[in-house]
Amino acid sequence: MTSNGTKAATAAPRYIWELPLHPTRAGDLSGVNGAVLAALRRGIGREAGTVPEMWPYYRELNDSGTLTAKLRAEHLTMTLFAVHQQSNPKRVHQRQIGIGTAMAALRDSGTFSVEAIQRRFATFATATSLTEAGTHLRGLITQLRSIDQRLDYTQLMNDLVSWQYPGSVGGVRRRWGMQFFINQKSDESGQPSNQPEES
Repeated sequence: MTSNGTKAATAAPRYIWELPLHPTRAGDLSGVNGAVLAALRRGIGREAGTVPEMWPYYRELNDSGTLTAKLRAEHLTMTLFAVHQQSNPKRVHQRQIGIGTAMAALRDSGTFSVEAIQRRFATFATATSLTEAGTHLRGLITQLRSIDQRLDYTQLMNDLVSWQYPGSVGGVRRRWGMQFFINQKSDESGQPSNQPEES
């Protein structure tokens, strides 16, 4: 409620991963279905804005055709979301689950070698290009699918925007590292995975 007693408006979904899952027709922007996800996966390994099937789903395209940091990050995030959501009836986007937190859940799942996950995550975090980072991250996202682990894709996109700038990449890596190591499995249940971080 606001100070005058009226209900605060809920922010409308902005990005494709924020839309509800629906068995909609291809091109219907009210939700996400298999055809939409297939269109997004066609962008894997392609330059942002060059895959016509993806055009209806961008929010960072611009009239000048400039390849901005936001457009690059949105493109990569859409393709990763499409890989993660594929054939999954449950929504994989969940706010407040950072990439480091999701990777900590993967590490602690018992499904994969702890050392292998730590190595792959470090390789992703220290990549020197967005293309290289995307390749490593796509493999990790595939592993997240196998343990039904969700992720905040809006935060991931914002991180990938900042990651492209020398002045902010250090802060992004520190945040990822903090999420990864502060979420070490410390209780007997060993089930930290799908719980949002404290805000």
